[in-house]
Amino acid sequence: LVDIAKGKIRVNDLIELEIDDLLGREKVKPDQDLMKRNIESKIVLVTGAGGSIGSQLCIEILKIRPKKLLILDSNEYALYSILSTLNSIHNKNELEIIPLLASIQDSKNINIILNTWKPDTIYHAAAYKHVPIVEHNLAEGVKNNVFGTLVIAKASLDIGVSDFVFISTDKAVRPTNIMGATKRLGEICLQSLFDNKYDSQITKFSMVRFGNVLDSSGSVIPKF
Repeated sequence: LVDIAKGKIRVNDLIELEIDDLLGREKVKPDQDLMKRNIESKIVLVTGAGGSIGSQLCIEILKIRPKKLLILDSNEYALYSILSTLNSIHNKNELEIIPLLASIQDSKNINIILNTWKPDTIYHAAAYKHVPIVEHNLAEGVKNNVFGTLVIAKASLDIGVSDFVFISTDKAVRPTNIMGATKRLGEICLQSLFDNKYDSQITKFSMVRFGNVLDSSGSVIPKF
């Protein structure tokens, strides 16, 4: 402001602040060869596809040219929004994007979906993630984050999904809130399923704990 007042800097010299500028380090680019293994020319399902993490996953997946992209969400408007975004950035003749309006808690429907489309890779991002909301709605948090995860994980085992990636949270580490506890319990469910795997199991379960995600819904930057 002092430099502007002294005429050293013009207002025209100011640039828009990008979200990446707040990171405090260089961005780490994804390993494309590693990403291609589970995505390229494969049928990929993303749960919670309309959420801030799920939608960005879908955009990144689209760049790697899967055979089909199945986007699943229980929120109709969120599903419509991500479908519109994806349709605007890809050639409809190149691959098929299938919007699936469903809840991960609906065991019967999830089994039908997986048996119908037979995805090779599942990215499970569907969850209730806002700490204060889940704190006031314990039962719903458990039903969605724990039992919902168990439903889709068991269905993945039954049809022989190759790779199942669970998007967890850093709040699952020695959790001090219900949201973190439900996500940790979801992790334990996957670990248990793997430890007691079927003789013919081919599904590989992976878990990644995300820290605070820049610009995600309800995160500190949009809030401030």
